Amino acid sequence: MSAAPYEQRMALAQAVEALRAARRDDEVVVTSMGVAREWMKGTPHPLDLVYVPSSMGQATSLGLGLALARPERRVIVCSGDGSTLMNLGSLVSITAADPANLVVLVFDNGVYEITGAQPTPGSSAGRHSQVPIDFPGVALACGFRAVHRVSEITQWRRVARTVLDDSGPVFAVLDVEPMASAPGPRSPGPGVERAHAFMASLGPPGILSRSEERS
Repeated sequence: MSAAPYEQRMALAQAVEALRAARRDDEVVVTSMGVAREWMKGTPHPLDLVYVPSSMGQATSLGLGLALARPERRVIVCSGDGSTLMNLGSLVSITAADPANLVVLVFDNGVYEITGAQPTPGSSAGRHSQVPIDFPGVALACGFRAVHRVSEITQWRRVARTVLDDSGPVFAVLDVEPMASAPGPRSPGPGVERAHAFMASLGPPGILSRSEERS
């Protein structure tokens, strides 16, 4: 599952819009960093958890907690490659807990976009060997049940719902173009109020057996 050359990758806005089109109304979507910026350009949804301001890399841990607390809902976490590198340990925690309803989408642009587009140490430009980190290989080694990589927007539009419906935990890398001079995301509002509104939208918890989770 090799990464596509940067000139052949999806635009981030297109990748996010395709995800929005594939999403079902009962699914939680957690976004952070650059993905959150693009996600907020669309119509808000009660089950959006826009993790802004955020602690870099923690969206996967937050998503794991939500998936375990709400096994009846599918939880989709949108993370960047830089954020994923900041919290690689969460991948092992996810597979240890083995939530069938968790999907981790890594939007890989090879740079720390928010702080000036410096190459990440996982990208070819950020490594002495010029051999990028194999994120799908890392996910497989951690024990994810389903692993995907998508580099082209037509393909992503075609397979997005299939990826989201896979038996989890799911890990998918979306190769996206780096954006020069892209601004950071702005907070969508007071955190406490947003948290309470999100909790209300989740409703009372449902309980599924392990066999039901896998069905």
